[in-house]
Amino acid sequence: MMKPSLVKGTRDFGPAVMLKRKFIINTIETVFKKYGFMPFETPALEQLDTLTGKYGNEGDQLVFKILDSGDFAANCDEETWALKSSKKIAPKLTEKGLRYDLTVPLARYVAMNRNEITFPFKRYQMQPVWRADRPQRGRYREFWQCDIDCIGSDSLINEAELLTIADLIFSQLGLNVTLHLNHRKLIEAIATKFNIGDKFNAFVGLIDKLDKVEFKTLTPEFKELGLSDEQATALQKILLLLPFNEESIAIVKDNLNDLEQATVGCDTLSELAKYINVSKLNSPICLNLSLARGLDYYTGCIIEIKANSVNMGSISGGGRYDNLTGVFGLPGVSGIGISFGIDRIYDVMEELNLFSDLAQTDVKAILCHMDEQGRLYNYNLANQLRNEGLAIEVYPDIKKLPKQFEYAEKKGIALVIITGNDEIESGQLSYKNIKTKQQGKIDKNELSTFISTISHI
Repeated sequence: MMKPSLVKGTRDFGPAVMLKRKFIINTIETVFKKYGFMPFETPALEQLDTLTGKYGNEGDQLVFKILDSGDFAANCDEETWALKSSKKIAPKLTEKGLRYDLTVPLARYVAMNRNEITFPFKRYQMQPVWRADRPQRGRYREFWQCDIDCIGSDSLINEAELLTIADLIFSQLGLNVTLHLNHRKLIEAIATKFNIGDKFNAFVGLIDKLDKVEFKTLTPEFKELGLSDEQATALQKILLLLPFNEESIAIVKDNLNDLEQATVGCDTLSELAKYINVSKLNSPICLNLSLARGLDYYTGCIIEIKANSVNMGSISGGGRYDNLTGVFGLPGVSGIGISFGIDRIYDVMEELNLFSDLAQTDVKAILCHMDEQGRLYNYNLANQLRNEGLAIEVYPDIKKLPKQFEYAEKKGIALVIITGNDEIESGQLSYKNIKTKQQGKIDKNELSTFISTISHI
């Protein structure tokens, strides 16, 4: 007999976990709707030429490829097989892949439906994505993203709203976070200042590691790029975290010698700061010049959000992209978006025990019985209560009451209604509150109101 197992990097979610995940998703969705974003979905499968070339070389390697239907190997000649190279063979066997993120499919959709879309196009999307990554804490091969994007507007109001939305969501989830902000032009200016513009990608790859390792650990690698000891010290000073305000922006501009890229980046952040000051965020926001996520398609502001006191990396992030729809034949359409990683948010909240007050079930009461007559009575009663908008469960079998009480307790159902011959004849139903141990009688006609006042366990 085959032993059942899961694909590495994937997980099952039982009812207890799903209730917590749904709580996160519903909280996020409610805030999205409040700001005018509309629901949207794309297929799990995309054409490989849609996905590849958008995430950099490393990202392309993490796209899950789907073998063609039928005799998928028929188009692969012996010469190609002999190379034993997956990169050479794969194009002969597959033309489809699993969705890597939600932003590229959005850009594809916008390009395909440009004449039907009302711009600015504000959508939210909550779906799983897949990456052929090495599974580790906080990193999975299948995981959920909750994205919002605004396509077709250059206004910095969009950046300000995304930061405000993120702040509101995490406040409602009870999570203390720090918002990190940067601008692509500032990273370009730093590379120009240290004369390593021709090694920009390698430079970005190094500074992107600084949220995981100390600067001194990477000093030898910065020297390999051509930086002297003095330049490495100067770079470390520039990359220090600063509070996001006009004074910090002025310091950055001065450190970068008023380079053209620095002026563009700092002027943009200065304008954004005006909106942020009005927003009155609950969470701290900092200027982080080492933030370089997604630079393969981000062209302006870059956003990353990290939970305080938990070593998890970012739990949300995004930025401005001006050229993504251009690769699909729709140039000149700017967009900005932010993604919330449901799985990482869940892991952080679980670690911080933030689900302790969350109900285990939506069921308000369970109807119990001791014989067939009671069961039939309860089945009819449950339907009446459900028609009044209550979530009610009927114990399906005829068993001793302690067994039924045990079932209710394990499921987190506080109120048990017991129906026997006496109760049916009198209309006075017995009840027990498993949470408070209170018990007594309640008139059938008052049952709906009574149940509505009972809390979950």
